[in-house]
Amino acid sequence: MVILDVTIINVAVPVVGRDLSASLTGIQWITDGYTLVFAGFLLTGGALGDRLGNRRVFCTGVATFTVSSAACALAPSAPFLVAARLVEGLGAALIVPGSLALLQQAYPAPAVRSRAFGLWGSMAGIAASAGPLLGGLLVSTAGWRWVFLINLPVGVACLVLTVRHVAPSPRHAARALDWPAQCAVVATVALLTAALNEAGRRGWSDPAVLTGLGLSALAAAALVVRERLARSPALPPSLLRSRATSGGAAIGLLFNFGFYGMVFTASLDFQHQRGFSALGTGAALFPAVAMTMFASVLSGRLTRTTGDRPLVVSGMLLAALGLAGWAAAGTDPPYPLLVAPMMAAGFGTSFALTGSTSTVMGAAPPGYSGVASALFNTTRQIGSATGVALGGTLLATATDYGAGLHVSMAAGALAYLIAAGLAWLCVPAKPSRSPRRARAHGSS
Repeated sequence: MVILDVTIINVAVPVVGRDLSASLTGIQWITDGYTLVFAGFLLTGGALGDRLGNRRVFCTGVATFTVSSAACALAPSAPFLVAARLVEGLGAALIVPGSLALLQQAYPAPAVRSRAFGLWGSMAGIAASAGPLLGGLLVSTAGWRWVFLINLPVGVACLVLTVRHVAPSPRHAARALDWPAQCAVVATVALLTAALNEAGRRGWSDPAVLTGLGLSALAAAALVVRERLARSPALPPSLLRSRATSGGAAIGLLFNFGFYGMVFTASLDFQHQRGFSALGTGAALFPAVAMTMFASVLSGRLTRTTGDRPLVVSGMLLAALGLAGWAAAGTDPPYPLLVAPMMAAGFGTSFALTGSTSTVMGAAPPGYSGVASALFNTTRQIGSATGVALGGTLLATATDYGAGLHVSMAAGALAYLIAAGLAWLCVPAKPSRSPRRARAHGSS
């Protein structure tokens, strides 16, 4: 539901803009406002979950997301829709960290937990990749408002099932919430995401982009200073010193960079160069979608015997091979030649997601599962924004559209290769027997 909303809106925005008489800036904020709030408040959502109880914060996020989705569907004007999308992004930021923390709570055994993470990853991958197809289908049949209305029954069902079947989470109410650090995190991630989003449209040398990157760096520096002085830091030093946690977060950034950069540039190629409709573009991307659920479930089962490292390394190498194959196919390859590269990228990314998620969550110190989940998903969001921004820039500045696409796929392949190297260094080789042992394997 949360990830689907990131991609499903892309094919609906042109119709929304015409229906609500939105300006170009308004159309951009309908898409980017959600992403900025979602990415910026993930760490705050994780910290609140650890302090107040992950189930409580998760349910609050689902309720907020569902109500704001209804407001989006009923929006009478573009400003109203933008405001509702901002609130929707806040709800999403409360949901995602809690979802992984609740899975870790419900499945303490590492082998069973890996299977649960595999299912979580497969649902996220399918939602992200199926967004254009589902969005095109809804817009062309029922209308754009159903892009948001579809969240209502899902949200209500999620609330009911969580309250009935998920046990209350432990609370750490005595732990102070470091609001200055949280504000610095929000400013850092939101400014960076905004600058990356604009870089794809304006170019990397645009003053607004450079200003955003500079302010983001200043906010990050302020965060570092605050964390050194804080008694209860928002990002505990033990979490950041863990090789498994920091390495897993970096791997998440890199494979999101590769995968979402591929989806974005492929979508533009299919629509602008090959003349596919929105629905046709979603169908053309289906080979990548079809592999995500299978790969995540398979990796969740295999990790019991192989451990996480072989799965993450092999997944990243396969994805790198897929994008390298696309780049080697030339500047204007026929569509049938692109099916195997898309399948390899989709399979490899999802195959690695389970192991990297399990690595980060298994290395989290006691009481910090929400923060660890938020850190992992924040870096993934930054990777997505960077992949899209770089892909957009390469397509816009290349002398030939096909050449820009070629370089974009090569950059994604390189990111996957770097992620494979990091996985070899940072991901534990064998499955852990206990949470304590998992942390021992993940610490440097």
